Amino acid sequence: MDNFQIETAQNITLQQNAAHITTRIGSYLLDTLIIVLYVIVLMFVMGWLNIDEGFTLYVFGTIFGLPIFFYSLLFEVLLNGQTPGKIINKLRVVKLDGTKPTFGSYLLRWMLRVIDFNLASGSVAVLTILLNGKGQRLGDIAGGTTVISEKKRVTLNTLGVDVAIDYKPTFPQVTMLSDSDMQTIKQLYRKSKRTRNHKIILKLHVKIIELTNIKTDLQPMDFVELVIKDYNYYTQQ
Repeated sequence: MDNFQIETAQNITLQQNAAHITTRIGSYLLDTLIIVLYVIVLMFVMGWLNIDEGFTLYVFGTIFGLPIFFYSLLFEVLLNGQTPGKIINKLRVVKLDGTKPTFGSYLLRWMLRVIDFNLASGSVAVLTILLNGKGQRLGDIAGGTTVISEKKRVTLNTLGVDVAIDYKPTFPQVTMLSDSDMQTIKQLYRKSKRTRNHKIILKLHVKIIELTNIKTDLQPMDFVELVIKDYNYYTQQ
């Protein structure tokens, strides 16, 4: 797994864990296998319905072929940056600052797949990823995205917060906060929770949203606690 650092507009240095090239290739092959299985099932259904010629075959093939054509775009948009292959290998497409990509970013990644994967049997994508240093193929560079690994290699507890091995973070935007910010948040949260000072927790809730632009319907106490856990997850080395 390759690590790289970026500087945000808020002058905060973030560390991203770029997915290893072999893991990305493995995810791509898994997705390809799923598509092949889908085609086999589709051909079986067409044979069962005795669809083998003419306009009906063209219409049937076009309609049910669309999921293949839009496979990666459809899944990444609906599953927050993941395809089935990426889910299995715990990979996710994110913006360079750790936030969720826009539809436009996903669309650019998908459109440039033709160059990344179809030209020279995918060597363009592999070469670009290896030389870029941020885990980006051409589609990622155009969309301002990268693919990160969410696999947990070690368990660190620098904030004194227990995080399960299979923990799944909710807010990648927490990486916009600094260690100093999070230490202050943690200390105020614990003290306020102990003294039942809900006004301080509410202020923390408002301040975190202001710094990270997170949108949530969670109650202030639940939100702050989740932010602390997410931060602890993302800052593990």
